[in-house]
Amino acid sequence: MNKKTKTIIWIVLAIVGVFLVSLLLSDVIAGAKEKSFNEFLALLKAGQINKLHIDAYNWTGYLVDANGKVLETYTTIAPSIYNYDSFYSFCAEFGIIDPSNGLVTGVLPFELNFTDPNAGSIWSSLIPVFGIVLVALMFWLIMRSASGAGNANMNIGKSKAQMQNNLKVRFSDVAGAEEEKEELREVVEFLKSPKKFSTLGARIPSGVLLVGPPGTGKTLFAKAVAGEAGVPFFSVSGSDFVEMYVGVGAKRVRDLFDMAKKNQPCIIFVDEIDAVGRRRGAGLGGGHDEREQTLNQILVQMDGFESNEGIIVMAATNRADILDPALLRPGRFDRQINVNLPDVKGREQILKVHARNKPMAADVNFKTVARITAGFSGAELANLLNEAAILAARAGKSVIGNLELYDGINKVLMGPQKKSRVVTESDKRCTAYHEAGHAVLACLCKHCDPVHEVSIIPRGRAAGYTMTRPETDDNDVSYNKLVDNICMSLGGRVAEELVIQDVTTGASADLQHVSDIARRMVTQWGMSDKLGLVAYDSDQPVFMGMEYGNQSRGGYSQETAAAIDSEVRRLISEAHERATKLLKENRSILDNMSRVLVEKETIYTEEVAMLMKGADWKEVVQSMDGKEELHKANPFASVTQPSKEHLIEEETAEKVEEVEEKSVETETENTENNTQE
Repeated sequence: MNKKTKTIIWIVLAIVGVFLVSLLLSDVIAGAKEKSFNEFLALLKAGQINKLHIDAYNWTGYLVDANGKVLETYTTIAPSIYNYDSFYSFCAEFGIIDPSNGLVTGVLPFELNFTDPNAGSIWSSLIPVFGIVLVALMFWLIMRSASGAGNANMNIGKSKAQMQNNLKVRFSDVAGAEEEKEELREVVEFLKSPKKFSTLGARIPSGVLLVGPPGTGKTLFAKAVAGEAGVPFFSVSGSDFVEMYVGVGAKRVRDLFDMAKKNQPCIIFVDEIDAVGRRRGAGLGGGHDEREQTLNQILVQMDGFESNEGIIVMAATNRADILDPALLRPGRFDRQINVNLPDVKGREQILKVHARNKPMAADVNFKTVARITAGFSGAELANLLNEAAILAARAGKSVIGNLELYDGINKVLMGPQKKSRVVTESDKRCTAYHEAGHAVLACLCKHCDPVHEVSIIPRGRAAGYTMTRPETDDNDVSYNKLVDNICMSLGGRVAEELVIQDVTTGASADLQHVSDIARRMVTQWGMSDKLGLVAYDSDQPVFMGMEYGNQSRGGYSQETAAAIDSEVRRLISEAHERATKLLKENRSILDNMSRVLVEKETIYTEEVAMLMKGADWKEVVQSMDGKEELHKANPFASVTQPSKEHLIEEETAEKVEEVEEKSVETETENTENNTQE
């Protein structure tokens, strides 16, 4: 039901309501008084009724003045003997009938009729009109609904694509992906000046497939291409093609390309194309699967008998492994561009783009924030700045500082803090030792990432957390780093064993984490001397259509499975023994850190460094109290300032980057000069 139909229905209901209220008011104004029949006859004899209307057994009497205005109205129900079909008894009451012969001998002392004096009023005239109008409106609505359903069935094959012109998105709005921009700039040049390439025999790409994790800006890239080229942009989702009716998807594909041909050159963008472009024959159904018919039509339209030279199809997916091979061949999706997670320089650029319209504090260093947000996508970085802005507004600040940024990072990763949750002293102490165990081992293990924050405030589903941040974006993880991470992850359970002399359920997530890492080391990464360089499993997600009937996946013997379990258990046991030894040797640091956590609930890199150097817990608490006093004096300053050592490292890294950039520029200039010579 559309908006117009709803408006008409409400108008009809309003008319009916006004009509009913008017009738009710007319009855109230009339003010008819109910009387018994004897009382009614007495009023007739007394002259209080000078007009009488008889309708079967319902009698209505009126007292009317000389001008014809009704002054009083009386109603009664007459006995059956006084029915208007026989007036004998009625006339006998007034003595105007001769009993001997039954002839009328006089005249009634009032006017008698069978017509209501109000019969000529406006309401008596409008009642039939209203009835006819209501019946006509209801009939019209029924016919319109039926025709609307027919139109819906006729229009169900229409494409749901939305065309946008004059998009304002540009490549400058997309940060952290320079190589991807270079690949797409050629597409823009094709759309702007196709003759430049056609004279050299180059063919415009038929399609561009953007592949990457969620939140990396694939849709934004497609809009930027359309905005830079200044061409119409048709956007549609892969799920918009498939409906419950057979053949609708293929018809919508044809309709979409017909629309694009009328507006070429243009761009068609299909988001989440894996919803309709999955590998054919992978399911259990037959060849008449609706999704497969839709895919066949897409294949024909992209590179079939018809030529669509002015149409570029762009698509986005994060599951390129399940797409049909015919969709990925040259001539259809000629280019596949991997939009990866941004590196540290890309994250810094993305943060600057999203901070354009946000007031940032003078001490905020986006390079520092970029270093501690390894693994964040562009969408997560935008959400981080938005959460930081909300936190600053909640605190009544006019600028966004480091405190809000760090809290925003934790909020994006783990959810908001739950300071109102009631925590017993025993749970608080247990959580403090648990998180202190993680932090101490992270500092003692050489290959672990630096500790950024340790807190015992519940956040999300965790009772506490130890946050470590990598200083570099390493794609490859070494064996030693994996072993150190397993050791660090077991620090919470080992601390409970040493201090509380008991174990709790708080280490369940840690145990799942270390078990997953150890099993991957054995089955996927060939890091077991006993099992050798054999991959017994794959880290690719399972696609039921591709794996159906394939018995080779995970097909190893029971002896091998037992050996895998034995190696996984060995790795975890060795890490547990190592963690126990390290925490026993550094028990004083563990106790001091847990005591500071109980007192202050959250500590950062500087406090962790002080404790690892042997500082007493009272000294650390006193230092934190001094920072809080400084923050009260200047509430717009950030509490968590970067340490001097960290700033020196950043300055050194910046100088190194500048030198590298200058050297690259010099080499490029030399190469160009040599080429010219």
